Amino acid sequence: MGKIELKADERIDEIASSGVHIIQSKEVFSFSIDAILLARFPRLPQRGQIIDLCAGNGAVGLFASSLTKANITELELQDRLADMAQRSIEFNHLENRMSVINDNLNRAMSYFNHSSTDLILCNPPYFKVESDSRLNESQHYTLARHELTTNLDEIFDISKKLLKSNGHIAMVHRPERFFEIVDKMRANNLQPKWIQFVYPKADSPANILLIDAIKDGKQGGEVFLPPLIVHHADGTYTKEINDIYYGKD
Repeated sequence: MGKIELKADERIDEIASSGVHIIQSKEVFSFSIDAILLARFPRLPQRGQIIDLCAGNGAVGLFASSLTKANITELELQDRLADMAQRSIEFNHLENRMSVINDNLNRAMSYFNHSSTDLILCNPPYFKVESDSRLNESQHYTLARHELTTNLDEIFDISKKLLKSNGHIAMVHRPERFFEIVDKMRANNLQPKWIQFVYPKADSPANILLIDAIKDGKQGGEVFLPPLIVHHADGTYTKEINDIYYGKD
């Protein structure tokens, strides 16, 4: 592992027994199960270009790096999070195939060519900003969770421009926005094909949506994957989640 300097509130964690490590901070940002599920959801290309939009501290792209040899670029607006992601890349000696761009998503086309990308991964802000929105006091968490600097329309418009024909965008989001996501994907020539709902427990409503769409795909043939249950009734991980985090026996 490379040598890096940690800030006072930072620590280094391993990402789901992948052998890849990440700089985290509870004061700024720590990844959740959403990032792990997104990184393993799509079929990752083994070469070419992957872009991780709304990358945060880099968890999705870093975990994906343990599953593919493709080049991965992380695009993150917040300076502190982009810096954490860059130092994590250096710590893992991944500079030869991973990089970070610290800029607004709406400037993505300043860095990439049209129709150049094989896969986009995106863990975007989940919540619209309404008059009654309770915004977190932390600017880092507020920007990560609420659509203050980007939204679904912008994400899908940029993705349409970045992706090759038949390229994929895989997104994690909230189930309550499923129909909106499908409508906006289709409006940008991104055809949803694989959908999976994730449930905290078997008797609870779904709280995570995973969706994979193809640019220029034909309508029809959508696949709803079996439900993914995170916890048993006693709070322990199910076998499926345990396998994702720690590998199959």
